[in-house]
Formats: sequence, structure tokens, C-alpha cells
Amino acid sequence: MTVHFIGNILTFRAGYADTKGSFTVIEVLTAPNAGPPPHTQTDQEAFLILEGRYEIIVGDETKICGPGDFVHVAPGTMHAFRNIADVPSRLLLINFPGDLHEEFFVAIGEPLPPGTTAFPEMLPPDIPKIVETAARFGIDIPLVPAA
Repeated sequence: MTVHFIGNILTFRAGYADTKGSFTVIEVLTAPNAGPPPHTQTDQEAFLILEGRYEIIVGDETKICGPGDFVHVAPGTMHAFRNIADVPSRLLLINFPGDLHEEFFVAIGEPLPPGTTAFPEMLPPDIPKIVETAARFGIDIPLVPAA
């Protein structure tokens, strides 16, 4: 299964059902300057950078990561990532267990044909829909009040 979500093409390499409920592995291709907003979640998450460069925020720490770098995020820790390269970057996203994140991406993502590497047109995200959908799957996206 492959879906697009806010500048990320997510290809599921090992789904929750495939791992008998243990984890999910997703290959993520991220457009330049794209990435999810800061959020917390009830499951564990880990990133293994495959290509390019990412800025990954975990709690109060900002890490600049390249190929081979690995970052673990404990449940309940505020985090985000962003592609800081001028070209698409790629990482493996691992969730333990994987059910909530997999279900969230299926619910919110735009389905794409397998093998897609071209990003669909980037429309402004429907923030209220993303926040509401995320909350159903144990993901909290705090909104920054407008100035």
C-alpha cells in the first residue's frame, strides 16, 4: 500500500498484520521542506535515514541527520521531522506497535499506485481534519494559536 500525506509518499513495507501485531515499517519519501507538524503519540517511533538530510526534533533537541542516522522517539515525546535537502529525502519509519499509525495513514492519506515517486500536487492541508483524525489514533497535534 502507498499513500501521500502532506508532502510524504509512504510505502508500507511491513504492515501490522504482516508482523502479527508487533510493528509497522514504512518507507517515506519526503519532498523538500516537507514533514509532519510537531506531535506526540501513544506508540514508539523510530527513524532510519536512508537518503538525503532531515532535521528531526525530539523533545527539546534538534538533530541534523543523514544516511545511516537512527533516531528513537519514546511514547508521549513531542517530535517532528523535515526534509532539509533541496531534493527528496528518504527514511524508514518504524512504529511499535504499528496499528495506530498504520490506521491513521490509511484514514488520512491519498492512495497512490505502488512504486509512485512523483509527488501529487501539494494543496494546503486541511488542518482541522488532520488534527481530528490524528486524535482518533492516539496522535496529538497541538495547534499554535494564530498571532
